[in-house]
Amino acid sequence: MRALLGLLVCSLTVLFVHGLYSASDDVIELNPSNFNREVIQSDSLWLVEFYAPWCGHCKNLVPEWKKAASALKGIVKVGAVDADQHNSLGGQYGVRGFPTIKIFGANKQKPEEFQGGRSSQAIVDTALNALRSLVKDRLGGKTGGSDYGRQSGSGSAGSKKDVVELTDDNFDRTVLDSDDVWLVEFFAPWCGHCKNLEPEWTAAATEVKEQTKGKVKLGAVDATVHQGVASRYGVRGFPTIKIFRKGEEPEDYQGGRTRSDIIARALDLFSDNVPPPELQEILNENVLKKTCEDYQLCIIAVLPHILDTGASGRTGYLEVMKKMAEKYKKKMWGWLWTEAGAQMDLEASLGIGGFGYPAMAAINSRKMKFALLRGSFSETGIHEFLRELSFGRGSTATVGGGALPKINSVEPWDGKDGVLPLEDDIDLSDVDLDDLGKVEL
Repeated sequence: MRALLGLLVCSLTVLFVHGLYSASDDVIELNPSNFNREVIQSDSLWLVEFYAPWCGHCKNLVPEWKKAASALKGIVKVGAVDADQHNSLGGQYGVRGFPTIKIFGANKQKPEEFQGGRSSQAIVDTALNALRSLVKDRLGGKTGGSDYGRQSGSGSAGSKKDVVELTDDNFDRTVLDSDDVWLVEFFAPWCGHCKNLEPEWTAAATEVKEQTKGKVKLGAVDATVHQGVASRYGVRGFPTIKIFRKGEEPEDYQGGRTRSDIIARALDLFSDNVPPPELQEILNENVLKKTCEDYQLCIIAVLPHILDTGASGRTGYLEVMKKMAEKYKKKMWGWLWTEAGAQMDLEASLGIGGFGYPAMAAINSRKMKFALLRGSFSETGIHEFLRELSFGRGSTATVGGGALPKINSVEPWDGKDGVLPLEDDIDLSDVDLDDLGKVEL
């Protein structure tokens, strides 16, 4: 019995280890499966925190967020999304750092950025101000976007034209020959579940089109009319949703049926197919500043001098970095490299300075903290380093000087081997060679 109880406790610990909130809190845990139902279709005002379990600021916010949620209970809904686990949901609302707090008020489709303080009192004050504004809008006859989730293709909620009508005649040309990713619904006009799905599918189609720049598309097939294509893919019930990617066998969609679920899966598919981030050489201050400020982390490698490795050696190091950028492309990280000695201030600020090449550091420019690669500069070593960072583990230090260092403007590497600098010829005409062997004390 004790063993069973211990196993149960361990299991519960595993279940909650990654989250910052539990079911006993007044903070409502949100995810792609319940976000649309709880938030988007709600008439309530919502404060939603997007957090990562490894984020120190998020951990510091927990007691204040819980206290505010308890104070606002029954007045304003307070929720939290583990955006590290559900990164597609965070991406849907432009979350680039943690914690990010958004206010879902009158127009649920365009939440406002939370601009208040991080104490429970400041959170409550901001929530009540937003609530007053919401009530004032309703008194003035502004209904906002709260009915959006209950309507089929109304206004900005979604346009039916964004759902591509597919037939036996156009299916292969439109879907199978496309380089885009497709989510295709096979429906029957008399099917009740299909009718319930229609407004969600329509709204998701518009949102997905906008967020993926048309790289992920939603289509629909009336399987009672176009029985050829429906039969080809073994459609036996309605609605059936399948995912099509060029050159691959279609797969069954396993997600939920709300627009939030559909959008989240579509964004996952999009991120699977987007190219990895560009690996840039640090040529000037703008390259470093833009990359480190635009991304959650910037990964910087300091590679040995070209005379030490030659072109083939350097190319090998860069290939390792490109593979890692591909592996971690879903993370919001920038990737940079420089040659040893080219940016001495940068090396000094990271404690690299003059030895141990190749070296690698990950910089969080918002906190001005960095972590150094301690293992090997290899796929395995870098993967271990980045995985630890993903879970918020590993030792960090403050960037030297507390700010991004001065960067020299340099010429880009031309892809060739290095050339030793030419030395000046020495004129020996005035040298008495007979005196060279004498030592003067």
